[in-house]
Amino acid sequence: MRVAVITDSTASLPPDTARQWGIRVVPIRIRLGDHLADELSVPPTAVVAAMRADRGVSTEPPDPAALYWTYRAAFDDGADAVVSIHISALQSRTVEHARQAAAQLRAPVHVIDSRLMGMALGYAVTGAARVAGAGGSPHRVVEAVKRRLAGSATFVHVHTLDHLRRGGRIGAAAHLVGSALSLKPLLTMRDGQVAPLDRAFGSGRALRKLVDTTVANAGDRVVDIAVEHVGALTEAESVMGELRARIPHVREHLVTEASSAIAVHTGPGTLSVTVSPT
Repeated sequence: MRVAVITDSTASLPPDTARQWGIRVVPIRIRLGDHLADELSVPPTAVVAAMRADRGVSTEPPDPAALYWTYRAAFDDGADAVVSIHISALQSRTVEHARQAAAQLRAPVHVIDSRLMGMALGYAVTGAARVAGAGGSPHRVVEAVKRRLAGSATFVHVHTLDHLRRGGRIGAAAHLVGSALSLKPLLTMRDGQVAPLDRAFGSGRALRKLVDTTVANAGDRVVDIAVEHVGALTEAESVMGELRARIPHVREHLVTEASSAIAVHTGPGTLSVTVSPT
């Protein structure tokens, strides 16, 4: 049985990785002023430039039709079932639209709310593609996704909470708004929402806490780790270097740009670290 794996662009999967595993990626849409475009045609640098110029920047989920035709294409290419894994339903209506699209098909489409985003979602998706590529049944693919999601953690350093507040994605971290400019928040994803983790005076201390928290979470497990950034490649590579030196059992590691949709809501300078047990 052939199982097709589909996700959305908030998984932050590098294009080569998606192609390698045959993963279909449905783009979130980005609105820059009056212009609405698929995320894959709007690089994070364009988002950062628009934000710094104080242009209106926002996101919209994929239209149900885009998801429907992606599912249809997968079945037309020989898939017997689809497993469709997406950004937290508390952060986007993508899961809702995916379920609407799936209901229009007389074929098995399993829609999963990851309750996460970024490479925590991305590693679950690639894990699903591995099982599917080995001939796993839809049930085995879904179970692989759930196992990876349950064990994964994301830790995020942002320079300001303003972008999350404006986009309505701040969740349980709302009480941190208005903190002193020098007090840098560390965030995580909890129960599908952005939640406070810690805070530190200055970015340097915040990044050290980010690394320490990641190392403690990884422990002695075999893990995949990823560092995503929004216009902060040097800092991301430095963080990855420390993680590689301190985490004993790393299977895969990746430094990549965060998706443009995530950049819209977290802002320039964001660093996000994912730990995903294999």
